[in-house]
Amino acid sequence: MTAIKATVTETAAVPRIRTGNVVELDVEGVAVSALVLLAAGDAVILDMCDGSTPVVVRLVDLGPVRVFDPR
Repeated sequence: MTAIKATVTETAAVPRIRTGNVVELDVEGVAVSALVLLAAGDAVILDMCDGSTPVVVRLVDLGPVRVFDPR
């Protein structure tokens, strides 16, 4: 696989991720933002917003995720 200032929720476990969320995750030690195109069951499809093909990631493989909350 090649993850703003407001409220950001971070947990060691995977928080509830929903379709349309903007998330931040660490990829090779670098914080990366991604748009959740689809969250279903035990996997998500992420658009890394870098022009690459969206990726499918199982939630158990995702690691720590920070979910942007605009409230």
